[in-house]
Parts: sequence; structure tokens; C-alpha cells
Amino acid sequence: MFFVASREGQLPEVLSMIHVRRHTPIAAVIVLVSQKDANNLLNFMSFLRWLFIGVAVLGLIYLRYTRPDMPRPFKVPIFIPAVFSFTSFFMVFLSLYSDPVNTGIGFAILLTGIPAYYILIVFNKRPKWFQKFSGENSVNRSLQIILEVVPAEN
Repeated sequence: MFFVASREGQLPEVLSMIHVRRHTPIAAVIVLVSQKDANNLLNFMSFLRWLFIGVAVLGLIYLRYTRPDMPRPFKVPIFIPAVFSFTSFFMVFLSLYSDPVNTGIGFAILLTGIPAYYILIVFNKRPKWFQKFSGENSVNRSLQIILEVVPAEN
């Protein structure tokens, strides 16, 4: 999550860099592991992952009917994505039923991302400390040297 967000310019650039010998996003892994309880973070977000997967598959079903002439690499019978979407939504609702507190916290985390997206990305009103840390400067270079990371090839 941190690696991809950094590649999209939403987090400091050093998190998108990979280790020179191991070819892993070591900085992003360190940030993830340094969380107080990474398992809770993953539990909060797991239901959201299935929610967005289900919505994406519903979008594919929608496109199949609204744009039937659109080129597709392969087609599957419509019941397969329908069953998959139903199953993913069932898993989301099951997590809401079985663990409403953690699911609610995950949903609240999702909602905090909406204003952060508009402030930091759309309006590009990043705080000066964030710009200083995420740009090409001595802090970024120092972290590159300490962690032995280089920009990933695109």
C-alpha cells in the first residue's frame, strides 16, 4: 500500500524506492512493520478490499451491457462475474455482522482519505514539511543512503 501510494505521489518518494540488492521496497516494508499493530491495520482494510473488488466487477458487468462493442481480451459467461460480485459483497456484509467495530474503524479510515485526497492531491495544498520531506532534498537522499534504495524502474 505504501509503495504504490508513494509511486502515485501521495506519500514521500523514498517509500517507492527498492533495495539495490534485494529488489524489495524495503522502506515501505519498514513503515508497515513499524506500525503498532499491523494486523489490526490489515483487518480494518480487508473488508474494504473486497468491497472495491466487488464494485470493480460490477463495473465490468455494467460495461458489458452498455458498451457491447468494446474490445475485450476474453469473455466469460455473465454468471461468473455476477457470482463473484455477490460473493465479495457477502464477505463484506459478513464482516459487518461478525466484527462491526473493526469494520466501522476501517470504514472511518476510508472516509478520512476523501478529504486527504482533495487537499493533498486535487488541490495540491501540501504542507511545507510534507513537500520538504517528499521532494529531492537532503532528507530524501540521506534515507536513500541509509536504506540502500534507488528509484524503481517504471
